[in-house]
Amino acid sequence: MSIEVLSVRIERRRDGHYADTSTPRLSWTVRTDAPNWVQSGAEVRLDAEHVVELEGADSVFVEWPFAPLQPHGRHAVEVRVRGGDGEFSPWSEPVTVRAVFLGEGEWRAEFVGLAEPVGEACPGLVRREFEVNGDLASATLYATAQGVYQVSVNGSDVDTDVLKPGWTSYQYRIEHEATDVTDLLSTGRNAIGIRFAGGWFTEKFGFHGEGRAFYGDQPAVAAQLHLQYLDGRTEVLSTDSQWRGAAEGPVVHSGIYDGERIDARRHLPAWDRPGFDDGGWPAVAVRRSEVVPEPMSSEPVRRTDELGVREVLTTPSGKTVVDFGQNLVGWVRVQVQGEPGHVVSVRHAEVLEHGELGVRPLRHAKATDEFVLSGGHDVFEPQFTFHGFRYAEVSGWPGEFDPSALTAVVVHSDMRRTGWFECSDERVNRLHENVVWGMRGNFLSIPTDCPQRDERLGWTGDIQVFSPTATTLFDSGAFLAAWLKDVAAEQQGLGGVCPFVVPQVLPDGGRPAAAWGDAATVVPTVLAERFDDRRALAEQYPSMRAWVDVMAERAGENLLWQGDFQFGDWLDPDAPPESPGDAKTEKDLVASAHLIRSARIVAETAALLGDADGASRYADLAERARQAFLAEYAVPVHRLTSDTQTAYSMAICYELVDGEARQAMGDRLAELVAEAGDTIRTGFVGTPIICDALTRTGHADTAGRLLLQTAVPSWLYAVTMGATTIWERWDSMLPDGTINPGQMTSFNHYAFGAVADWLYRCLAGLAPAAPGYRRIRIAPTPVAGIDDAAARVETPYGMAEAGWAVQDGMLTVRATVPPNTSAVVALPGEAEREVGSGTHEWSVPDPRRSA
Repeated sequence: MSIEVLSVRIERRRDGHYADTSTPRLSWTVRTDAPNWVQSGAEVRLDAEHVVELEGADSVFVEWPFAPLQPHGRHAVEVRVRGGDGEFSPWSEPVTVRAVFLGEGEWRAEFVGLAEPVGEACPGLVRREFEVNGDLASATLYATAQGVYQVSVNGSDVDTDVLKPGWTSYQYRIEHEATDVTDLLSTGRNAIGIRFAGGWFTEKFGFHGEGRAFYGDQPAVAAQLHLQYLDGRTEVLSTDSQWRGAAEGPVVHSGIYDGERIDARRHLPAWDRPGFDDGGWPAVAVRRSEVVPEPMSSEPVRRTDELGVREVLTTPSGKTVVDFGQNLVGWVRVQVQGEPGHVVSVRHAEVLEHGELGVRPLRHAKATDEFVLSGGHDVFEPQFTFHGFRYAEVSGWPGEFDPSALTAVVVHSDMRRTGWFECSDERVNRLHENVVWGMRGNFLSIPTDCPQRDERLGWTGDIQVFSPTATTLFDSGAFLAAWLKDVAAEQQGLGGVCPFVVPQVLPDGGRPAAAWGDAATVVPTVLAERFDDRRALAEQYPSMRAWVDVMAERAGENLLWQGDFQFGDWLDPDAPPESPGDAKTEKDLVASAHLIRSARIVAETAALLGDADGASRYADLAERARQAFLAEYAVPVHRLTSDTQTAYSMAICYELVDGEARQAMGDRLAELVAEAGDTIRTGFVGTPIICDALTRTGHADTAGRLLLQTAVPSWLYAVTMGATTIWERWDSMLPDGTINPGQMTSFNHYAFGAVADWLYRCLAGLAPAAPGYRRIRIAPTPVAGIDDAAARVETPYGMAEAGWAVQDGMLTVRATVPPNTSAVVALPGEAEREVGSGTHEWSVPDPRRSA
């Protein structure tokens, strides 16, 4: 028997060794060939000398067992585990822990920008030279921006991250990086340079071409370089009025929505190296900021993939368009040679419409990059913008067009992939991959609605419905926990209201709306369920309570939330193209249902966190609101006043009804699906839960028919139309190849992809039965039309797998349960059973035969 500690991770990030707090939590996974293995204890060793013994099976988010870390500290952590037989594993490989936080009052860098900007949101460069007076033990750069930036030291970029520091609610919170730059420095004269642009900080947010700069008109940067010498001396170099800056460099202008203009003739050789003559550059302007930057706590944005041109097309109007074969988010790298001053432009779009680039869905976003040639061999790559696209229209190419000169660079927050699914139907597999690509494109610093038009905002309703899927597909715990900090910050400024978008930049976005604001309660709960992240739950608990208090206040004494603005079941397929909120389900019914759901979530959270008074108060609120809901919206024979797929799905999944009423509503839901020809008739609210509602009430066969439907509206309709991401509307493109006439149409919008969570939990049968998958539920749901299905999820305890296949009338189920976990197995026609870790296989008669 062998036991091995496979990995040790620090806190949440995929990097696994950055401590953004003095007491980072530890997690580890174990590999063993011993079946039913459970950890009985562990030892953690710090710096090869301090050992702490831990009793019990905890191995996920274990509290820091040593004295709190000090700023700038670097340590080595090792773990070994003990099984029930008392046998210890060897020590794990040492993991370096870097304390990336600063001490109280230690941030001293001033935000600096251009003293002489050229126009609004002017990109620029700032620099400073300095001396390294001796041998260095370490050098750490702490940097951030009101905008986006990159730092270079002696001519080399400090890392491969892009669009730093990402988008936060700048007026409340901003993050800094902490990068080891020791190897980039040398004794003597050195130089540090920062190139930057406005990014989200200067972008004009709003609709109908009426956008405004919400945060500021000009970007600024802040940095401090900590030098630790071998003799114990410490020096700090910070941005201040002594730095110099100018509107120089290749980036002429840059915007998130419009794109970037890069002029290769403006290249400044060695501007970020010692000895560059910056005598003509004025001193920087110091910008006031009351916000003290905090360490970055989630994964940075990075280049993660590259795709070549799949096909070159000539449009009916004679334009050259390249197809990369996949709707993605990032930019195009261009290699080209031509006359100096010649301009090559690349315009991006997600689809073609009747052979031409489909730009109408972009609305006012230009989504165009312009490259001005130097006369030599140029390689252009945007730095401070991004686009959502599959197709690119290339104009002004000098000479014969060479498609190999273009490369699509995929960009998103660099989370670790954790979920994989496949089944016998390739269309469903493509649907799943569309969900994955949609998440990749829209998890870029914040969870956005879409990545291409003049929006790209952190819509709370979208992530509320998608968070279970997001936490299955990728290790998105750090990403979402960081975004939730902005949710809480925005709520404090809005009297508890969780706004439409976070960060909140819309003129009317601070109003309460059901299902959207419920991101404040749902997302932290999902983090606790999927990752066992109770710290995130505890940190967000005041935010969760504040949102439910707002809902209860809006509902008033009768506890029915009525008469306010609501999005309702947004994008109901029967809503007119120009009125996406005109759904069949009553908006007030939707609002009151969410009050009950969120009040119950807060009650359960309060109980988990030991707040007995809160648990009692919110449980009472939820029950009284439920009774009011039934009195207002339930009618005889177990129907609702909104006789819709979404209404019954909410009643079942939000546990608004039980017993006979619950089953009757499940039966009615199945009837409504059949009456609609097995097509889906739900919007944002109903779509994520309809398959669950059907499955829970014995209508998995109906859920299967919904899944495999190809007529519009359905999940597979877009697949039959060649989609490679999830669409915003069920019919974002009409069958004749015309883009939906509504002015709001995106072809990369993950909300309807929330069905992927059902693919894992129900169809394949792999679900968490306890926080963090410490206990797993294996309960496959075979449906007609699919012969096999399998899912893998890298849980906090290791890889879990479940899958099934039907052959010769028998259903064979296989599962892998990670060490230190157990599983409850529910096979068709058999009593539930418990199993321990290891690989398992069972066979039972195919339940579909008897059905």
